[in-house]
This record gives sequence, structure tokens and C-alpha cells, in this order.
Amino acid sequence: MARSALLLLAPQDDVAVALRDLASGERVDTAGAAVTVRARVPRGHKVAVHPVPAGAIVRKYGQVIGVATRPIESGDHVHTHNLGIAEVDRDYEFGTRRTAPVPPSGPPRSFAGYRRADGSAGTRNYVGILTSVNCSASTARLIADQFRGSVLADFPGVDGVMALTHTTGCGLVPSSEGGQILLRTLRGYARHPNFGGLLVLGLGCEMVSVDALVAEAGIPSDTLVRRLLIQEEGGIRATVRAGVEAIRGMLPELDRRARVPIGIDELVLGLNCGGSDGYSGITANPALGVASDLLVAAGGTSVLAETPEVFGAEHLLTQRAASREVGERLLARLDWWRGYARDGGGSLDNNPSPGNKAGGLTTILEKSLGAVAKAGTAELSAVYEYAQPVRTRGLAFMDTPGYDPVSVTGLIAGGASVVCFTTGRGSVLGGKPAPVLKIATNSATFTRMREDMDLNAGEIADGTASVSGVGAQILDRIIEVASGARTVSEELDLGQDEFVPWHVGVVT
Repeated sequence: MARSALLLLAPQDDVAVALRDLASGERVDTAGAAVTVRARVPRGHKVAVHPVPAGAIVRKYGQVIGVATRPIESGDHVHTHNLGIAEVDRDYEFGTRRTAPVPPSGPPRSFAGYRRADGSAGTRNYVGILTSVNCSASTARLIADQFRGSVLADFPGVDGVMALTHTTGCGLVPSSEGGQILLRTLRGYARHPNFGGLLVLGLGCEMVSVDALVAEAGIPSDTLVRRLLIQEEGGIRATVRAGVEAIRGMLPELDRRARVPIGIDELVLGLNCGGSDGYSGITANPALGVASDLLVAAGGTSVLAETPEVFGAEHLLTQRAASREVGERLLARLDWWRGYARDGGGSLDNNPSPGNKAGGLTTILEKSLGAVAKAGTAELSAVYEYAQPVRTRGLAFMDTPGYDPVSVTGLIAGGASVVCFTTGRGSVLGGKPAPVLKIATNSATFTRMREDMDLNAGEIADGTASVSGVGAQILDRIIEVASGARTVSEELDLGQDEFVPWHVGVVT
């Protein structure tokens, strides 16, 4: 990308993206045409490259992002004051633009990971304290706190002990949609290959029982599992003592487990974004899409999520669907979301967030077009519901909310062993037990929040790097992290509080 003041993303676009702050009256070139900026435009925001009458559609990425709510002149700042959501009738195509991944040249690549008894591949070797109900949350944290600091110094092969707590587990019907989502999430974490040891902790009278959680989770046989019920142990203090003793007993064996070479075709990569801005769809997201394509071409798995943030761009995914059935599954989830949002008194158009808008994104159509770039160009092989185990190779989609911790929790429950998270405004998200790599969309955010970012895709907009080059760099970093290199969020021990299962349904 050549460094310039305005970037036109497609020849038919009505707007271009400001790559720096533009002053009123400034004359700038874009795609060979000069534009005089009529008002101050912040970087990442849009400038009209020609007049657009009121009521006409407005294009970016060569796609519809909204409709002009008033006449727009060449050089105008295009944002919430003159651009609104557009109703777009879609004639969906299925599988018309499938592309076969290009096999990588050279020898197969591998990472240093943990081979589990069920054949799955882990990137970490944690002990998890998994709570069946909120009533056991404080006890779980008290147990995990006993393993902070230098306590694990004698066990360098153990990545840590974490308490994964939540706000429910009782007061809901286990067979209901909300109950099933919670069970899928907890079972997904219980069998996650990044856990070598597991303490499952309950109160003893909850609706989601410890036994039901463990018995049907499909936990690998070499995962060391202990179960404790606070009521049976004699209260919190007694349970903390028993829990600490149980975990201490696991540590020597877990420490003896070593990393071994495993092909990257066994990695499961979660794709997510948050705090997006006008740069997201032109730097970090397409670069992550390149990394995703490279992994898929090597035989690996990549999973896109955040259903409300593909609304308006779903037609680009159905065109890549492996079959009509796969495409229709995606559309069915979007239909569910329309009803879900309506029943809650809102609509999918309520997105973007205030932070997204401050960063230059105006409508959900625009945001979604940038968000789906994380999925690259690979064929869409499958569509999963929230926290369902991801069994297929290639690019898949998981139905999750756009809310970052809830979405990432679903991806990890589905088996993601590494997560890449792009951010323009500056997210401080972490994740456990899967490490989260945070990728800044612009150099200003990367510089300002250097201690919270792993990679800078802003170099693309700066003109010092290419999308393909940064994409290859992202894949290299994914492999390093999968092999044990720590992310910045891991250095801060983030991730326990970001375990947020999606809550759906009635609490009684």
C-alpha cells in the first residue's frame, strides 16, 4: 500500500479512507483525482470522492455500506451525520466463489505442543479449576490464589493454575437453550487440550451437576481430573485445603510432560476483533485473513465468529460455502439473531459501538465488511452453534455474540488452541487456557499501548509493509506462541475474568 492521504479501496467506491488527520480546505489526491476536504476529517474516517445525492447508496470495499441521509458533496466527511443503514435485498449465492487453498512451498511446518491421549494437540499445559455453579466461584479463586507467585517455580513445565468461574449454573432449566449452551461451554473447556489437569468444583445441590459435566465431556484419559463438592467436604475452608492438596498432587506428573513436534495442520485458530476502527478492514483484518488462509492451506483449522458482525456481509461468506447446506446454516443463525435482537428491544443495526464510530465506522454493514476479512478467502467448510466442538478442518464459522469475552469463550470451548484478536481502539482482552495474540490495526494505537499489543499491522497503512507480509508474520507468531512463547496478555496473567459463557434464557 503506497503511503497517501486517502485510500480508495475499490474503483466503484463513493468514499475513501483518510490515512491521517485531514484539515478543512486541504487538497489531496486519491486514485488520480484531486479532492478538496470540506471539513476536518480524523484518520480512519471516510471522505466522499464525488457527490452523492440524498437517498443514494454509498459504497466502500465495492459493497454497500449505507444510504446518504442528505446530499453529500465531494470532499465531505461521510459519517453518522449523513450516512444511515440501508435495506439491501440479497439474492444469495452458494458456493459460487470457492477457492482452493494454495499448498505451502517447502517442508511441512510444525509447532512444539502437547499431544493428548485422545489425539488432540495442546499449546499449553495448565491446571484448570472449573466451576459448575456460581456458588463455587469464590472457593475456586481461593484455591487458585494459593498457586500464584513462585509456588510453581519447581514445576516449569506447568503453565499455571486458573479458576474459571461464571455467574450461573443454577436457576435455569438444564434442558433449555441456555442450559445447553452452558453445558456445552463447560464441557468444551473440560476437554480442552490445553488442560493437563482439571479440578471440577461444585456446591453440591446445583442444577448443572459436577458429575453431569464431567461424565459427558469427553475428557482425554490422560487429563488428571478431581471432583470436589463444597457441601460434602465440609465448607469453603475444608474444600480449599482439599483442592490445594489435589492440585499439588498433579504437579509432578504434569511437569514431566514434554512438548513434542506437531504439524500446524493440528492447530485450531480462533479469529476475533474488538474495538474496531476505520483501519481494521484495510490492515489487521485482511492480514489476519492471509494468516488464516496460510494455515488452512497447510491443513489447519480457522474459525470466524461474531454473528452480529457479519450481518450485511454474509453474502460474501455464502458465496464461499462448501455446500448450500453450509450457507443456509449461516443464514439460519442470522435469522435467529434478528428475532433475538427484536425480542430484546433492539436490532442488529444497533452495532457499531460508540468506540467503533469514534474510530470511523458508521454502519453495521461497513463494520461487517471489514470484519469478515479476518476469514481470508478460503472455502467455508462448516457452521457451528456456540461452543460446539469444531471437528472439521479448514475455515469454519461459529455463532457467537459480538461481545468480545463471550465470543472468545465460545471459540475456546469449541477447541481453539490459539486466538488472534485485532483491535483499532485498543482492547486489553486476554484468554485462558488458549493464548490470545492482539494485533493493532494502526501504528498510533500500537505505540500508545505497546505493552498490550503483540503485533502492529498499522505498518500496512504506513506504507512500510504489505498485507501479505504482515499475514506471514502473524502466522510465524502464531507458531511461536503455540510453541510456548508468551503473549503480552499472558505476561499480565489475563484470561480468568474473560471466561464469560453466553447466557441465554430465563433465570428462575
